[in-house]
Amino acid sequence: MKVSLGADHAGFPYKQLVHDAITALGHEVIDCGTHSTDPVDFPDITAATCIPVLDGRADRAILVCGSGAGAIMAANKIHGIRCGLANEPYSAHQAVEHDDANAIALGAWLAPRAFIGEIVANFLNATFDDDEDTRRRVAKLNALDDRTAPLVPVLT
Repeated sequence: MKVSLGADHAGFPYKQLVHDAITALGHEVIDCGTHSTDPVDFPDITAATCIPVLDGRADRAILVCGSGAGAIMAANKIHGIRCGLANEPYSAHQAVEHDDANAIALGAWLAPRAFIGEIVANFLNATFDDDEDTRRRVAKLNALDDRTAPLVPVLT
């Protein structure tokens, strides 16, 4: 699997940990920056990291910023990206299994260093459940992305 990896300046201290976890699993990293703690805008790094997923050069993306919040907000504004927040291992696989995530964001200020390997492994080893319920929910996510969803939720 090819994994696009990007970090802003706040996430940079964790970037090498994530890189090492990806390669330890036998995957290839596409490094999308940044390369120091010099300030950089997280939306720029997020876009640079998600584009390889959209154009097929990468299978998934991992974004690292201070809290993960900025990266997830930016990523989920990009049509075709579904990004989950994964500051602990459970959310890393849950986002793929139930939401068909192709990206995760994690926070260098929040995710414990000791969990990085497990977070990355859970994300990269997870597969979409692909059952009727998850397909229906992902279709609704896609409808929101396309702005074709009803404005009032349908409660069942």
